[in-house]
Amino acid sequence: MENMELNFWQDKRILVTGATGIVGSWLVKELLGLGAYVVALMRDADPQSELFRSGDLNRIHVVNGQLEDFAALERAVNKHEVDTVFHLGAQAIVGTALRYPLATFEANIRGTFNLLEACRQHADLVRRVVVASSDKAYGESTSLPYTEEMSLNGRYPYEVSKSCTDLIAQSYFHTYRLAVTVARCGNIYGGGDLNWSRIVPGTIRSLACREHPVIRSDGTYLRDYIYVKDVVRAYLYLAERAGQENVKGEAFNFGPEKPYSVLEIVDVLKRLMGCENMAPEILNNAQGEIKNQYLSSAKAEQMLGWKPEYTLEAGLQETINWYRRFFTEAG
Repeated sequence: MENMELNFWQDKRILVTGATGIVGSWLVKELLGLGAYVVALMRDADPQSELFRSGDLNRIHVVNGQLEDFAALERAVNKHEVDTVFHLGAQAIVGTALRYPLATFEANIRGTFNLLEACRQHADLVRRVVVASSDKAYGESTSLPYTEEMSLNGRYPYEVSKSCTDLIAQSYFHTYRLAVTVARCGNIYGGGDLNWSRIVPGTIRSLACREHPVIRSDGTYLRDYIYVKDVVRAYLYLAERAGQENVKGEAFNFGPEKPYSVLEIVDVLKRLMGCENMAPEILNNAQGEIKNQYLSSAKAEQMLGWKPEYTLEAGLQETINWYRRFFTEAG
């Protein structure tokens, strides 16, 4: 991936929360390739995650703890003399948040202010923070695509947790001048996502087993679908520029500039996997989800020079290839 400075990340000391997740795993891989010293906050071991399966876990430093534990976060920042933080850790499943909001609020809201407070207390060390927010932070809107000046109006538990994450990050900039930036992405897909309830991995697994894919909604919901490697590049771009006056404290949308319906995504996957005859089973029972959400990435293109490098088909083909290897190795 192309970076602002080829040697920018050499020997930088990075804390990544959510390192076992889809984006965290690929971000760690990229940072290691760029010569960074990487620390991961880890609550639970996940041997199936890309971080473990790739062997990257053996090349990083692990701090055992959770976002709700301020002492663990402070220890991670202070002990490892962290200069850069990527805050990706979160409870990220909409349905889980709907069933039991307390744990989502604890992880996503308390976890964010705990981490940013640890960074504030060690402002002599921490030079840049990237906080992963979401298009869900905007809530439902009749005016689309979302642009960064729109207000954050989450209503359902997961949306509210991301609205709060976003606002807390901006508060730490405006109040304490912490060099924090916010990334808002749509639906992120790619190898390593083992949340089978999500449409891309769930559909790939179904088709690989020659089963009909399942759609929880009516199939017409519109979303951005952005490949994980484009997201990693976006986070790196943000961190590299976090000290600039026109970037720090700002939020940026990252998306492909073209939304797709769930049915369209399933159709592309069916074609790429040679399963055109496998009609999806449409349950139409989705709860707590906004029907249409997609982003304008004009600000990121103008101010950061970021545009997605992967087309939908190219990203999905790489993703399919990853899962085919995964299923083969898993037996």
